[in-house]
Amino acid sequence: MKAVVYERYGGPELLRLSDVDMPEPAKGEIRVKVLACAVNLSDWEYLTGSPAWVRTVGGLFKPKVPVLGSDIVGLVDKLGEDVSGFEIGQRVMGDYVMTRGGFAEYACVPAHETVAVPDALSDDIAACLPQAGGIAVAGTDGLSAGDRLLINGAGGGSGTMAMQLAKAAGVYVTAVDNAGKIEWLASLGADETIDYAKVNFTEMGKTWDRILDMVATRGPREISRALIAGGTYMALGGGVPTLLSIVFGGKLLARNRSIGMLLVPSGQDLTRRVAEFAIQGRIAPHVEAVLPFSSVPDALARTGKGKVLGKIVIKPSLE
Repeated sequence: MKAVVYERYGGPELLRLSDVDMPEPAKGEIRVKVLACAVNLSDWEYLTGSPAWVRTVGGLFKPKVPVLGSDIVGLVDKLGEDVSGFEIGQRVMGDYVMTRGGFAEYACVPAHETVAVPDALSDDIAACLPQAGGIAVAGTDGLSAGDRLLINGAGGGSGTMAMQLAKAAGVYVTAVDNAGKIEWLASLGADETIDYAKVNFTEMGKTWDRILDMVATRGPREISRALIAGGTYMALGGGVPTLLSIVFGGKLLARNRSIGMLLVPSGQDLTRRVAEFAIQGRIAPHVEAVLPFSSVPDALARTGKGKVLGKIVIKPSLE
């Protein structure tokens, strides 16, 4: 079968389209024929091996898994031992960030992370939902009308869907991203936009009820200045020193504020919930492009540089 593979950490130039052996599902796994797989920032991190913490999962010195791609939509092709509740030919989806393998014609995925794709969702839309949609739903839970939310890195898949959910709840949304996305984010409904290269939101003298930070670069002392008393800051990723300062320093420097990591309860329940939100029209992923295997290196390069407006989807059938 065809797959986009890499053998060592580095840039997108290390990726190549190759013929590889067909995978066989282990106990508790399902083999799927991949219909679509969204590109995520986590793919860029596993490609580059940076931040350093990804190597504790992906392999210390070289990648354990040679194929990236975690948000997969596919047709059930073969069931592993002890798998029930699925049928051959059934369309399924899931967030397989720990196992990956989606930039290939076939992938083996854990059954306990897998759900049926509702008929109302296309392959392209469904592929954008598990990871990015799950982050958006978890990151906006509990917001109420009149709250103020700042999303740092608002122009990606998670940020745009989080903004949709927040706006629908009557929340004032400040969207922070690079200059190339500012006008677009305003057109999507952001109440306020900030070019992070020009303005540090922690130095504006403004405060927010909640800050959702896709890539943390600031420590808890800076963050606390931008939160109201009782406010909440949640980081998704970032460098190890910054994340450690948030996890440990946040408890000491928060000053009646909650500063920490966003723990996303990934799995079947959250994926089903996100899919239902999409069917209801509460979230609608913005798909910038649907591309073939040969475009994976460029898609990852643009994702890593923060240039993608929403999501890119890879489809093996286009190759």
